Amino acid sequence: MKKTLEKNKKLKVGWFTFSCCEDSTVLFTELLNEHWQDWLPYLDFKHAKVLKSKNSLTDMDVVFVEGAIASEEKAKELKKIRAKAKVLVAVGACAVTGMPSAQRNEFPEELRKSIDFLLEKFNYGEKVRRLDEIVKVDAKVPGCPMNEQKFIELIEQMFKKFNIK
Repeated sequence: MKKTLEKNKKLKVGWFTFSCCEDSTVLFTELLNEHWQDWLPYLDFKHAKVLKSKNSLTDMDVVFVEGAIASEEKAKELKKIRAKAKVLVAVGACAVTGMPSAQRNEFPEELRKSIDFLLEKFNYGEKVRRLDEIVKVDAKVPGCPMNEQKFIELIEQMFKKFNIK
């Protein structure tokens, strides 16, 4: 049975960033420049601080999350985001593998002690975690920065999944 497209329906999207260099966010904005005319009629950004100043944590079809989780506070924030999303996509190496953000997890004791003051100052946790250690991840876009072609393919898959395009 063929799915019926819903007229004027848009993919409700969120873009969130945690501990990382935000290179995938930069690449994402560049991709929007290239694909804006094609994607504009089909996207509704509910949360994307890089694109707009008024954001909301409302129900979203797809959330893209870049970065690893470095504190319990951020883990709680990620859980709230997950609760508002039908699909959560881990974007980039830090979100998918934890690395390179999680390098400090492997520091020798002496080096670790030398950064304890920073962990305390910023209320960071004992370990940096990848997203799937905290919440269910439905899809992954690997790379540092993210693999551009895989991201484009995933956006197109989400349009089809939600009967939009």
